[in-house]
Amino acid sequence: MKHPDYMVRLGLTAVSTILLAVYFCAAITACSEKDDTEAIRTLIQKGAGLAEEKKLGDLMDLTTPEFMALPGHYDARMTKRTLLGAFLHYGKFKIHFPRPAVEFDEGKNSAMATVHFLIVRQNQGIPGLKELYNDPRRWLEKAGEKADLYQLKLVLVKNGGDWQVREAALEGFKGTGF
Repeated sequence: MKHPDYMVRLGLTAVSTILLAVYFCAAITACSEKDDTEAIRTLIQKGAGLAEEKKLGDLMDLTTPEFMALPGHYDARMTKRTLLGAFLHYGKFKIHFPRPAVEFDEGKNSAMATVHFLIVRQNQGIPGLKELYNDPRRWLEKAGEKADLYQLKLVLVKNGGDWQVREAALEGFKGTGF
């Protein structure tokens, strides 16, 4: 049976519309994940700034009510106390880190971010680290030559459109890996 020309055009238009819709949905998902990745990286940057300013209350506002710090299984209150001791020990300090790695779960409602970092007294620095922000491997190599490095793994959840830290696990650097 022969189809009228308009039926063929209608069929092609429908297929084109479906393909366009699929592409559009994929683009929105990719943009959404990119936006969430940037939101998480911004949250990490904000947290580092609050730590440098020793604003413990504001720093802990970035966490969920059931926050847990590892090792030690510290809740928010214990973590705040521990951070206060660390802040007193370091005095004025800066936190340096390359671009954090971010991975999402299937539902995109939780994520894990890995932050490699070092802490230096405020007037110290390691030349060239800032330029390596987008190259975490080279950043680690350069920073590891000059300072003790740490790895912080953050489990984040999306709460009302905002990302919050539910768990933070801290490890020291162990040579070529963590």
